Amino acid sequence: MKFATKVIHAGIEPDPSTGAIMTPIFQTSTYVQAAPGAHKGYEYARTQNPTRSVLEKNLAALENGTDAICFASGLAAQDAVMKLLKSGDEVLAVNDLYGGSYRQMVRVWGQWGLKSRFVDMYDASKVEREISPDTKLLWLETPTNPMLNIVDIEAVCAVAKRRGILVCVDNTFASPYLQNPLDLGADIVLHSATKYIGGHSDVVHGCLVVKDASLAERLHFLQNASGAVPGPQDCFLILRGIKTLHLRVQRACENAAVIAEYLAAHPKVGKVYWPGFHDHRNHDIARRQMRMFGAMVSFDLKDNTVENATKVLRGTHLFSLAESLGGVESLIGHPASMTHASIPREERLKVGLTDSLIRLSVGVEDADDLVADLEGALGGGNCQNLALEQDSF
Repeated sequence: MKFATKVIHAGIEPDPSTGAIMTPIFQTSTYVQAAPGAHKGYEYARTQNPTRSVLEKNLAALENGTDAICFASGLAAQDAVMKLLKSGDEVLAVNDLYGGSYRQMVRVWGQWGLKSRFVDMYDASKVEREISPDTKLLWLETPTNPMLNIVDIEAVCAVAKRRGILVCVDNTFASPYLQNPLDLGADIVLHSATKYIGGHSDVVHGCLVVKDASLAERLHFLQNASGAVPGPQDCFLILRGIKTLHLRVQRACENAAVIAEYLAAHPKVGKVYWPGFHDHRNHDIARRQMRMFGAMVSFDLKDNTVENATKVLRGTHLFSLAESLGGVESLIGHPASMTHASIPREERLKVGLTDSLIRLSVGVEDADDLVADLEGALGGGNCQNLALEQDSF
């Protein structure tokens, strides 16, 4: 079954009681049993919910896995992965990653004896040299947040396999439409499904996808034991969003290519970070392991002061100033003060995340309108008062 068919049909059947083509929202906390232990596969809604079960089957199919485990958020999913470890174990993580992931590793799990180191993972041989006897988990993001760096998943997983180390890949920026880390050797794929998978900025959700049955069993246990599960309404919304995942991501990627080229040619723009550029670090690897180059673009201004960046951030109309990404609408953000504020400034600067870096999540609007919006902001005009012309259909 190809991807565009999977998003509509994989793991999804009409409701047997009514024939409803959309999976119902099973808004219940418990289930009646015919006798003690004699039930229909559902006992208590923290442990199982039919809406969530359908979503988990669908997500597993999208990532070419065998099991998916859903959580109340992406960070709740990360929390479950970290609980696979014990005090004294070490996580070796990519040195350019989401600020919330860094915060959880350092400030939450660090106090319980888990060690985290953040290293350059863009050369697999360097990763192997960084591995210590305590390293039990490699944590990858690719493309990374917010510098859009590319990690060679297959090469790093080969290193980990030789050393008996688990690999978790945060695939949020790519989505299952662009990249499938399990096919490249990863043990666990994580998504903040809030982003591209949900796609409409109306639900917070997270998931893990695996192929190994014993690993799936451990993660399902943690899901139930810790209780950070999504409600059935959230699962319904994610299922709804998935049906257009391929269409949304395709269009957003096409728009991002236009935006990246526009920014690269703009006289006021300095460095543009987008994996589709031939001179982007590990561009060839991105071409090999991704189907398109993603819809995230980051850039610095030539006069890269915070004041100038703020003018741009406040000067757009179609690009809304907000955290998050992956929705149908375009967003503009300031990682240093928003998504990555929890990472110490000196650590941010080491990977190129300057105080003036701007991050774009390019949506599915008309590309010409998005370019015009950025042109107004970069030109110093305030687009908040821009009257948008209505094109005829």
